[in-house]
Amino acid sequence: MELTPLPDETALAGQEHLDPAYVAAYEQKAGVEDAEELAELLERGLEPGSTLIDFGAGTGGLAVVAASLCERVIAVDASPVMVAAARAKVAALGITNVHCVSAGFLSYEHTAGPVDFIYSRNALHHLPDFWKAIALSRMADLLRPGGILNLRDLVFAFELDESERYIGEWLDTGAELPEDGWTRTELETHLRDEFSTFTWLLEPMIERAGFEIVRAEYGSLKVYADYTCIKLS
Repeated sequence: MELTPLPDETALAGQEHLDPAYVAAYEQKAGVEDAEELAELLERGLEPGSTLIDFGAGTGGLAVVAASLCERVIAVDASPVMVAAARAKVAALGITNVHCVSAGFLSYEHTAGPVDFIYSRNALHHLPDFWKAIALSRMADLLRPGGILNLRDLVFAFELDESERYIGEWLDTGAELPEDGWTRTELETHLRDEFSTFTWLLEPMIERAGFEIVRAEYGSLKVYADYTCIKLS
């Protein structure tokens, strides 16, 4: 689905993701073990020889480890600074089957055939709900029938009258120092300025886009969701 005018996904990504100093420390701050992520994607249905698109690829950590397994990896991020870091990493390692693209969910232009697997972690929340629905539809269009979307994000798995409890518990998990993780102030900024939504809003969007949700996990904090979705046709 194509609509204009599109929002500026680079601006929506947040000023910190455009800051070279922040990007340089991003992997340590995020605390994601890319090899473990890849192992989990294999459990979710990623197969050797697949074509994988990673939306919100950041500095390309997952793309690099997936390159040894996949035929082709497309690492897409709305931050030109993140993409530059990913390209430098790929070049330094001499990897030839990773293509880094400066684009977002809405602006990415795919020129090859349908892909097998789409992965996205903590990126879709940068879009308001209307544009989330459009992004999910575009991702479905990119996948072959039976292809898999693994979507992980900050999503609220509680009812409105439980918001004070669960948001309070989440904010209390904030790190003391920025280099150790996201601080309470950063979590508050996310809550105020970004677009995390409720599971009971997001899940119908996923299904209307043409997916079947075959796995949904929310965690004890009820502020994160991890979905495995299969494109129906």
